[in-house]
Amino acid sequence: MKNTCCNQNKHSDPHHEQESSCEAAPIAPSPVEEVDLLKNQVEQYRDQALRTAADLENYRKRMTREKEEIVRYANSSLLEKLLPILDNFELGLEAARASAAEKAGEIVQGFAMVQRQLSDFLKENGIHAVDAEGVAFDPTVHEAIGQESHESLPEGHVIKQLRRGYRLAERLLRPASVIVSKGKEHGQA
Repeated sequence: MKNTCCNQNKHSDPHHEQESSCEAAPIAPSPVEEVDLLKNQVEQYRDQALRTAADLENYRKRMTREKEEIVRYANSSLLEKLLPILDNFELGLEAARASAAEKAGEIVQGFAMVQRQLSDFLKENGIHAVDAEGVAFDPTVHEAIGQESHESLPEGHVIKQLRRGYRLAERLLRPASVIVSKGKEHGQA
């Protein structure tokens, strides 16, 4: 397409060479250039579509994982509230075992049955006790309440568990409250 304004100026002023106040008209791309441009656009849209599909797939996987985690830990607050009740129950069972009364045997048997039922219920729901006594202190599962000297346990090992800790699958519901050894007392042989 020719610019008629520029052509008219050239014809009316013979001394005026290619200077013109008119801008040159845009030149249409050749068919080969047009095909290359379209191919580039197609490639860009293809890449965009692939990335969008990958993002969608990643989103679906993440949602599936989150849903599984929600289902796995859905009862955690209920089970956490049950743990202090279990603690008090176990304290009562220990007190009944220590009692010298004749009827204490029946009481202990009754408590032991209920304890087994509670333990089975917790296991069925994925709750497991954290072992503490005699093992190395681990701040990720133990809460140190105190530290004492001990004859046989090396420094940094749990002497006594005051309150049992629990896990729900891999998640810690409550750390075990423990007394930690600081080794042998100085001055002992």
